[in-house]
Amino acid sequence: MRGLDPSPMPSTSLNTSPYIQQQLAALLSDESGQDLIEYALVAALIGLGAVSSMKGLGTSIKNAFTSISTSLTSDV
Repeated sequence: MRGLDPSPMPSTSLNTSPYIQQQLAALLSDESGQDLIEYALVAALIGLGAVSSMKGLGTSIKNAFTSISTSLTSDV
C-alpha cells in the first residue's frame, strides 16, 4: 500500500485534535458551577440540622404540654 505508514502510533500520542484538547483543558479548569454546588451543600446541611433539631424540640414541647395537661386534669 502506497503512502501508509504501517508503524503503530507511539503510546504517548493522544490522537486528538487541538480543538478537543483545548476544550478538555477548558472544561477541567472551569470552576463556574463550583460555587453553586457549595451553596447547595451548605443549604442541605442547614436543612438537615434544622429538621433534626425540630424533632428533638417537638418531643420536648409535646412532653411539656402532656405534663401541663396531666396536672390540669388532676387538679380538677
